Amino acid sequence: MTQVDRLRAKGITGKGVKIAVVDTGIDWTHPALGNGCFGKGCLVSFGTDLVGDAFTGHNKPIPGNKPLDSAQPNPLGFTGAATGVTLGAYRVSGCEGDSANDVLIAAFNKAFEDGANIITSSFGEAQGWSEDPWAVTASRIVQAGVPVTIAAGNDGNSGLFFADSGASGKGVTAVARYNTIETPLLSYQSSYNIDGGRKIDFIYTPGDEVVWGVSMPLYATSLDYQVGDDACQPLPASTPDLSKYIVLVRRGGCGFTDKLTSLVANLQRVLTAQYVMFYNNEPGIMEVTSEDPTVVKATGMVSPEIGIAWVQLLKAGRKVTINVASLAQSKPSLSSTPNNITGGAIGTPGGSILSTWPVAKGSYAINSGTSMSCPLAAAIIALVSEVRGTHDPELMTNLLSSTAKPSKFNDGSNTFAELAPAPQQGGGLVQAYDAAYTTSMLSPTSLSFNDTDHLATNLNFTITNKGSRAVTYKLDQIPSITMYTLGQDGVNAMSFPNEIHHPAAGHSTVVGVTAKPAAGAINPKRLALWSGYVTINGTDGSHLSMPYQGLTGFLRKATVLERDQAWLFPSEVGLSFTRSPEGLTFVVPKPGTLDGSANLPAIYINLALGCSTLPVDVVPVQNGTSSAHSTANATSIGEPFGLPSQLNERGWSAVPWNGKLESGKYAPEGQYRFVARALRLFGDASNPQDWDVVPTLSFILKYKP
Repeated sequence: MTQVDRLRAKGITGKGVKIAVVDTGIDWTHPALGNGCFGKGCLVSFGTDLVGDAFTGHNKPIPGNKPLDSAQPNPLGFTGAATGVTLGAYRVSGCEGDSANDVLIAAFNKAFEDGANIITSSFGEAQGWSEDPWAVTASRIVQAGVPVTIAAGNDGNSGLFFADSGASGKGVTAVARYNTIETPLLSYQSSYNIDGGRKIDFIYTPGDEVVWGVSMPLYATSLDYQVGDDACQPLPASTPDLSKYIVLVRRGGCGFTDKLTSLVANLQRVLTAQYVMFYNNEPGIMEVTSEDPTVVKATGMVSPEIGIAWVQLLKAGRKVTINVASLAQSKPSLSSTPNNITGGAIGTPGGSILSTWPVAKGSYAINSGTSMSCPLAAAIIALVSEVRGTHDPELMTNLLSSTAKPSKFNDGSNTFAELAPAPQQGGGLVQAYDAAYTTSMLSPTSLSFNDTDHLATNLNFTITNKGSRAVTYKLDQIPSITMYTLGQDGVNAMSFPNEIHHPAAGHSTVVGVTAKPAAGAINPKRLALWSGYVTINGTDGSHLSMPYQGLTGFLRKATVLERDQAWLFPSEVGLSFTRSPEGLTFVVPKPGTLDGSANLPAIYINLALGCSTLPVDVVPVQNGTSSAHSTANATSIGEPFGLPSQLNERGWSAVPWNGKLESGKYAPEGQYRFVARALRLFGDASNPQDWDVVPTLSFILKYKP
């Protein structure tokens, strides 16, 4: 898919390149990741643990064990893309899996100071502001000459403008995810015996990473191996205590959740937990994960042949004992089945990826997400760097993007005739070999025409011929699907003339591009993001492309906070956010004390677009009136402690208030209302017209004695 095999066939391994992995850590005891070797001369040769086990933070890791970029030969027969690199492990999350900006910034700076040639991370949270401190840090490291790849995130189904924080940094290579052509399937070897006889091996797929490590007799919920609805209803009262068995259930007739629910209903009678082994009703095996591991400890699946054989033995009165080893002690094997993008500057495979996994959890696992595609992108940069003799970040991103293959749009069910939007896939699926050896180069990476208010009618890009002879380039453009930001997708055609350019060897030519967005069919109030690709085909056999995008609509005029999207609610209702009536009294803990169970006045805010500044004023109500509708805030006594909120992503947030103001003082008892104010995109904070102002109903604040 990415031509890595072609580079590896030429002996390109990324030798001498140091990749710093800023993430959840690397299990260097893994046989494919050093086998217990750490330090000089080892695969994992540098790095540090910045947090320890107990740390909790705010940014989320995008799940997965990340060093698939350099995994060494192993029993499953795969290796990382760049087996010649050395890794640095910078652990930024504790056992809870979260991190924080200050930790991420410290890790990136430490990796840079330690001489990393490439830094990669799959942390982040949906935000999308290049001014985020971590994004700024990453940008400065890129400016200093070190490529940085950060996962774009897995929130594409949430719509536009929802990239992860660090990936939004200027110059940072944000990595999108493509699904693989084939989906691998991990299965494990365990054994069973009949009436205490010899050990017989069998293969199963574990449903999750729960360690089995049990040896128990087998019980089948039905002795009919052709039953169509096995365990689709609660089990009969005659069912024995299932805690003493591994329970065998045939697939089919209802969903796996329904079957597990039936078993759980039985378990509630006998007050115990259990292990469940499904057998398939069609050829092959698959993963079946327990949704409630506190009740059903572990699940797995065997082939129909094994399941039928076991049922026949049980029906004949034989005792079958299953020995399911722990995943760390089991021998995995690999098979595959045929299979299908999230946003970024470039994309690599990230769906159903076979990767290393902590030894204690089974050593290998199949995971999906930009956390899988991001380290692969870093590995590909290492390979291209070895060929090119440079790590220059701008050159690397330009090469990877211009030689990538844009893909058609898929909505999760259907593939369309049109290309996926450029904001979703960036340049497209990376082609490593082409990036390493092309002599036709483009700059910059992409073209942005901005919104209607700030439309850049003419932009330029440069074609450089680094080859030994003149090349003729033919230019054209392919539009991609237009996506609405606020709420029916259409296809936008952009005018672009066919052009031919003839740069001599070693020379460049500058190409002007004029955007003429389609009019009429597009609703500008919904902020239509149009995009596509300028295609550049050379007589040297090169096939390059440059993504472009623009927006029909006026971002500065777009409402960020609608009048009905901010309200008062009591914190005790939790995520239901039930609106409070006018004048509700809240008795909160007295100043300086804490009570986690206290019912506090809280404000719910739901932003339609990102907002750089979101103040919430606490406004006293005098005789039933207030200046809540004014932006002058003449009567505001301040904001809840911790506000205003900066660099906000679109979507909802909730702020409970215990009476403490941002000054550190506490508000006196009395009647108040919250007034939320959201600064519009490109807005001038000194212009009242650039703020969306929404007051809540009033409430009465009292303190406990």
